[in-house]
Amino acid sequence: MNIRTKHHLRAMAHVLLIGLLATAAIACQEVKEESEYDNWEERNQLFVDSISDLAAGRIVVSASDADAMEVGTYYAIETSKSTNYQLQYIYVKKLTANKLGSRPYYTDGAEVYYYGTDVTGVRFDGNFIGYTSVDKGQLDGEANMPTELDETLTFEINGSIIEGWKTVLQYMREGERWMVYIPYQSAYGKDGSGTILGYSMLCFDIIMERVVKE
Repeated sequence: MNIRTKHHLRAMAHVLLIGLLATAAIACQEVKEESEYDNWEERNQLFVDSISDLAAGRIVVSASDADAMEVGTYYAIETSKSTNYQLQYIYVKKLTANKLGSRPYYTDGAEVYYYGTDVTGVRFDGNFIGYTSVDKGQLDGEANMPTELDETLTFEINGSIIEGWKTVLQYMREGERWMVYIPYQSAYGKDGSGTILGYSMLCFDIIMERVVKE
């Protein structure tokens, strides 16, 4: 092989390497552009802001306020129990009301159906197929109900559940169904948990079946 041929082969290899690197860079860029979770903190804050606007200053601070909530209207529940111990709000929409139902105390348990999604509507947990975060305009207390194949789960209110749940469950009554939107400060904070990313607002369809006394 002469020197000219060697130089030619090296030049071709160099061009091929540059092409491969460029292709890899483009592929990486495409993956980044297509990620569902780009700008996650900002996207969750925009969702919080949209729900806050729907609540329009209607704030629940007591059990009597919760009983007075109109079905189909968004409200904010004030809570100081959060991951950063400052005043926070959890956003709710009562889908069905039952003023005669029992309400659990902090030392009780709550037997519930629930369905949890992130702000994109992707499910992360639940025991029935209810409404998701993206169903805001279609909520109906009589639709998407549990089937005979679904089973309730019982949560101890003073147990290892997120602060948002501790607050909401103490305002709900047996037989009621609420949509609940919990900002990250009262959920899993900036670090997240498992498959749930940090800064995630958690969205739940919750049906309280029964109060479980200690």
